[in-house]
This record gives sequence, structure tokens and C-alpha cells, in this order.
Amino acid sequence: MNAVVLAILVMVTLSLMRVSVVFALIAAALVGGLYAGMPLGEILSAFNDGLGNGAKVAISYAVLGAFAVALSRSGITQLLSNKAIARLGLDDGIPNRQLIVFTLLGVLLAAAVSSQNLIPVHIAFIPVLVPPLLKLMNHLQLDRRAVACVITFGITAPYMLLPVGFGSIFLHDILLTNLNENGLNVTAGMVPMAMIVPIGGMALGLVVALLFSYRRKRSYQDIDLAHGDETPSQAAQHLKPWQMVVLAVALVGTVTVQLFTGSMVIGGLFGFALLSVSGVFRWHEQDDIFTEGMRMMALVGFIMISAAGFASVMQASGEVEALVTSSTEMIGDNKGLAALIMLLVGLFITMGIGSSFSTIPIIASLYVPLALNFGFSPMATIALVGAAAALGDAGSPASDSTLGPTAGLNADGQHDHIWDSVVPTFLHYNIPLVAFGWIAAMTL
Repeated sequence: MNAVVLAILVMVTLSLMRVSVVFALIAAALVGGLYAGMPLGEILSAFNDGLGNGAKVAISYAVLGAFAVALSRSGITQLLSNKAIARLGLDDGIPNRQLIVFTLLGVLLAAAVSSQNLIPVHIAFIPVLVPPLLKLMNHLQLDRRAVACVITFGITAPYMLLPVGFGSIFLHDILLTNLNENGLNVTAGMVPMAMIVPIGGMALGLVVALLFSYRRKRSYQDIDLAHGDETPSQAAQHLKPWQMVVLAVALVGTVTVQLFTGSMVIGGLFGFALLSVSGVFRWHEQDDIFTEGMRMMALVGFIMISAAGFASVMQASGEVEALVTSSTEMIGDNKGLAALIMLLVGLFITMGIGSSFSTIPIIASLYVPLALNFGFSPMATIALVGAAAALGDAGSPASDSTLGPTAGLNADGQHDHIWDSVVPTFLHYNIPLVAFGWIAAMTL
């Protein structure tokens, strides 16, 4: 068995057994490295060298978590939730539940899609927007797994299809560049066209998730988490109009500063500082609130740091190239089997790395010569490489596409990362991506 495959199986098995994902990633890196014949010292050195690649994102999410908790502590999120519940009459029964549910899901989908292009903040919007909506979701008895599927689709499908914002980076700067550098001759207009079929598979998966898999009601408790001296409900009772204006300015300012500076850390710090001087919470509470917010996002940060270390060990082992080489030996001259094997190998590679952006250079250098050798057209090769790289993004325990939704939906501790985010998105997006990616490779 290839060391990469063994490491991924160890990581996934431990995660499904509810072992901490951080522990699972470290254990899998050790198992994979040792199986590949690497000395322990070399494994630890490669792991440590890779940790820094995830540190920037980790601190960014930690600061955004602090800003999100500060917003909650102000009482504004509780006030808006209570008004929405009262206006919709959710305490007296839900006559138009389905309409309200799909409207809410539509808003979240629009926000997720916009975060990739119109307002390119990626998953930074999730810890700010989603936790205030949890009480409303509870009254609607909305299955949070459906919400996770909606958000994950909204933050992955657009960059694989629309060449603007993060999509421009993925499709043009990374995918197109690496394809042409490795011997393919394609134009910018061909890339999104080739990705339509695989993304169609993801869209079908989203429909199945919403209309069938997670359509039934699911009960959650209303948990009013205390942040400092008061609960959000108590803080909402004496929130002044001018403070609401400051809160709105903080929200807009956080996004503006992030876009202007290109730093989620600076944006989050700006918003938190503005709330600190507004008086929405007592000055002596700010250290505890900031710490609590960082604690809320700590798991996300440590998983991303550990995933960077894991990816570094796998690349240092040289087993990624060996996996592709050994896979080609079993294909023979079967073009259909070649497409399927390439997609499945891409799934294993990306599941560990957790980022399609980071996987493209690895996949393209190995897959383009292979695809040309089997006679795949340029459009089919684009679909193969793009779909293979994107596979792990929507179903990896270490991907920000699953970690982001968990960070927002688990603010009250009632949403499990593996079983409520990773497994649903894997089933509804990765399986269709393999199927429709294969169809694209065979028909384009």
C-alpha cells in the first residue's frame, strides 16, 4: 500500500472514531512517514517545517473569532434574532416554515458565493454571520447539516467556475498556468467551460442534500452563552441607538479594512478595537472576550496548522509521485479506468492537504503528461485536473471549506465537525464530483 493512501486512511478512520482531528493528522503523518521509510527525525523536521504554512490563516481566524464574540457580547445578535423570531411568529407555530427555511438558506448561499468574488473575504464572514442565526435556526428546527452543505457549496463551487475574485486566482493564476507549463495549450476561456460538468455534479448533490437527506426537522437547544459579566440577552436590554450605529460601522469597517490591507488580522483587530471603545461591553471584560473568541476558533487554527505539517511530510516522503506511478501501472490501455484512477488519486492527495489551491501544482505536473498519453482532449484534461484537485476541498477534515461552516455552526457546541460537516459534504459533493468529473473527461 502507498504511504499516502495509508496515512489518509489512518487520518479518516481516527476522525470518524471521534478522535481529535489534530491528533489524527499528527498520527497519520507519523504512520505515513515511517511506512515510507523516513527516519523519525526527518519526519519531525518536515512536519515542523510545514507548520508555518498554516499559521497565518490560523491567527486570522482567531482574531475574527474574537470580533464575533465581541459582537455577540454587545447583545445586537440576540436582539436581531429575537425580533426575527417575533416577526415571523416562530414561537406561535410556523405556518410557512419551508418558505422561511429556504429563504434563510438562500441568504446564506448568496453570502457564501459573494465571499468568493463580490466581497472576497472567503470564510471570514462565517463566524460573524452564522452564530447570530443559530437561535433562529433552532426555532425553525433546521438541520445544521443542510446549512453546512449550503455554505460549503457557496465557498467552493464559485471559485471553480467563475473567473472572478478567488475564481480568477484558481482558474487563471493557478490551474491555467500550471496546465500550460506542463505541456497543455489551453486558453483562459476554456477553463471555466470545462468545469461546468463537474460543478453540475456538486449542484445536484446540493439539491439532494436540501430536498431529501436533511429535509426533516432536527431539534437543538437554545444556549445563551455568557461572555463576561452579562449574557447577550441582558446586554441587549440596554443597547443604545448610537451603539447600534457603532456596531454597523464596525461590521462595514472590518470588511473594508480587510479588503484594503489584504489582511483578515488587521480587519478583525479594527472591528474589535472599535467595539472596545464603544462601551457595548465593560473595558475590563475585553481581555476575557478576546481570549474566548480566540478559543472558539482555536480548533480551526490548530487543524489547519497540523494539516500544513501533514502535507509537508507527505510531499517530503516522495510517495505522492509514487502513488501516481503505481496507479498508472494498473490502468493498461483503458481510458475510462485511467480517468477514474486519476480522480480517485486526486481525492487521496487533496484529502490530506485540504486545499485545492495547493494541490494544483502537484496534480498538474503528474496528470497532464499522463492525460496526453491516454489521448484526452485539452478540455477533458482541464476537467480531470480541476476536479481531482477540488475533490478534497469539499470533504476533507482539514479543509477550510468544512472548518469554516463548523466554526459558525458549532458556536454553541451542538455541531460536530466530522459527522455534521465533513461526512455530509463528502457524500453530497465528492461522490458527484468523481462521477461528473469522469463524465466530463470521457465526453469533452
